[in-house]
Amino acid sequence: MSDQGRQSFTDKAGAALKPDSQKTTTEHVGDKVKGTGDSLASTFQPESQKSTGQQVGDSISGNRNENDESLLGKAKNAVGLGSKTD
Repeated sequence: MSDQGRQSFTDKAGAALKPDSQKTTTEHVGDKVKGTGDSLASTFQPESQKSTGQQVGDSISGNRNENDESLLGKAKNAVGLGSKTD
């Protein structure tokens, strides 16, 4: 379960599992806005105040505001569902 004020894990998973090529412009914009909001919330919420579930979720989604690609992003790109083309 995600912490209050954070994007739900099911919402993140749903956005990540749908191929970018099948998303509408509205979905792309919505994903970007939600992702940015969640990233900001992650930045301002100290690790010591995050629930264990939120820490795990942030780790999996790469929402620790590091420059590394998330595990979810790497998996999505590996199976051709991501937007990376390298």
